[in-house]
Amino acid sequence: MLLKSRATQLLTALLLTSTVSAQAQQAPYLDPKLPVEERVKDLLSRMTLEDKVGQMTQAERGNIKNLDDIGFYGFGSILSGGGSVPGENTPEGWANMIDAFQRKALEAPLKIPMLYGIDAVHGHNNVYGATIFPHNLGLGATRNPELVRKIGQATAAEVYATGIRWNFAPCVCVARDERWGRTYESYGEDPEIATAMTTIIEGMQGDYGKGTVLATAKHFVADGGTLLDSSTTGNYSLDQGDARITEEELRKVHLPPYKAAIEKGVGSVMASFSSWNGLKLHAHKYLLTDVLKNELGFKGFVISDWAGIDQISPDPARNVREAINAGVDMVMEPNNYARFVDNLTAEIKNGNIPMSRIDDAVSRILTQKFKLGLFEQPFTDRSYFDQLGSQEHRDLARQAVRESLVLLKNEGVLPIKKDTPKILVAGSNADDIGNQAGGWTISWQGKSGDIIPGTTILQGIKNTVSANTKVDYVKWPEADEAKGYDFGVVVVGERPYAEGQGDKMDLGLGDGDRRAIQNVCSAMKCVVVVVSGRPMILTDDLPRMNALVAAWLPGSEGQGVADVLFGDHNFTGKLPITWPRSMDQLPINVGDAKYDPLFAYGFGLKY
Repeated sequence: MLLKSRATQLLTALLLTSTVSAQAQQAPYLDPKLPVEERVKDLLSRMTLEDKVGQMTQAERGNIKNLDDIGFYGFGSILSGGGSVPGENTPEGWANMIDAFQRKALEAPLKIPMLYGIDAVHGHNNVYGATIFPHNLGLGATRNPELVRKIGQATAAEVYATGIRWNFAPCVCVARDERWGRTYESYGEDPEIATAMTTIIEGMQGDYGKGTVLATAKHFVADGGTLLDSSTTGNYSLDQGDARITEEELRKVHLPPYKAAIEKGVGSVMASFSSWNGLKLHAHKYLLTDVLKNELGFKGFVISDWAGIDQISPDPARNVREAINAGVDMVMEPNNYARFVDNLTAEIKNGNIPMSRIDDAVSRILTQKFKLGLFEQPFTDRSYFDQLGSQEHRDLARQAVRESLVLLKNEGVLPIKKDTPKILVAGSNADDIGNQAGGWTISWQGKSGDIIPGTTILQGIKNTVSANTKVDYVKWPEADEAKGYDFGVVVVGERPYAEGQGDKMDLGLGDGDRRAIQNVCSAMKCVVVVVSGRPMILTDDLPRMNALVAAWLPGSEGQGVADVLFGDHNFTGKLPITWPRSMDQLPINVGDAKYDPLFAYGFGLKY
């Protein structure tokens, strides 16, 4: 009798699913000829509460316990965090993984495709072989919005090639303190640059056709304006901190890039981990709803940051309630999607979150999926495989490197003559492509060493000099090793880092790099090239240098540095951020009452 009952239940469920699927196949929402608004309205009317909650849920690929969960929960999105990659880290490996996820999503009765997201913040940086562009601070130095638009287009093509249609970029933060570990993700310290560089959104999203991806303006808002604070352990932090600033300053400094992003049609906005005057942004209804959606007219959807709602309070149910009511539309829940679904469902049923708020969130998400054409083409367009790391994109990255370089000092020694008989190259970052690329490269924090294909600065120099020029590399030469050369190139700077781990209270060079500057520049004419995610304290070493170049984090195409050092192209970059004399000056920004930097915002020489 029990077996018969279960069989009957199963048969009833199968018949119901079959009926829903049949209705879905002829439903208006599946007609691409209809306006997006009509399709959204029709689909929303067919969705159960479970369907709607599923669309508001984003799971991390590595934490999906069973592939059947994708259809069971009806995830609206799946993401890869930094370094979260398939077993085969190739375009085909990504496509196979994502298409497998998509097939599971489409098994659900309404056949709503999931939207895959990733942080491609300077090219498709999780994927081996992708073009790695300079990080944003270097792009800010170019002052070239059209170049940045093309970089957005190239990045989108490489992301699209792997089956991913959503990029958690650009970061339009305005970095106000160089000690912050995300400074290199900012285009600069003044909103004018980040506002101008929102052209990258036009490049990424295009007309939502082939080769385009959904862009994300992040992190809303004032994540670059947090106050340096210390915990009881004595550790200092700026990341995920508190921006204790007036609303006037928030609107003047940090809000303009978002206004520009919205005007360019950005499809999603990511809430910041940080707080504004003590209230977490993930729970800030005034900023997320009243300002972002109502005042600025943002029509896309708000995505939370990595488990960001969990920082609101120790109570998971309260966190869900406050975040959704504040205006978060989709929740990035990398660790416990089942708990999130249960809590959101309960909060709705208990009347703590109105259905009008849920329908608004789901409508915003579905609108972007329809605009992207996901319902018509849910699977990877494998004809784009050859876009990843293409020569055209690498040439564009090389151009970006050239235009990002800022000449800070030149005592007549640049450009270097290509037929210089003997050149000594030194420093920790001359022949390390991992250091050159920085954080968010293959893994979240990045890594030193030969981690990606490309050209180091040393290789670029060797490619550029005459056939008769001898180029030697000694990482940290002693005084005797630096003798007998005609010119020295010392490439110094930082090792890779990302958020959190990148917060630093000492921006001085390491002992090995300082010794290399002293020994090389004492023995010959020299240029020092700084590869870093922010200005470094160089005041004491500056007199030893004949020339100084800020190269930021140039990415995979180090040849672009050699192009300018040897005079094939002139310097055009301008400082996107103030270069301080000492740590005691930090934070220092253009417009400060007491402003006496080593190099001012906007400074940059030519030959």
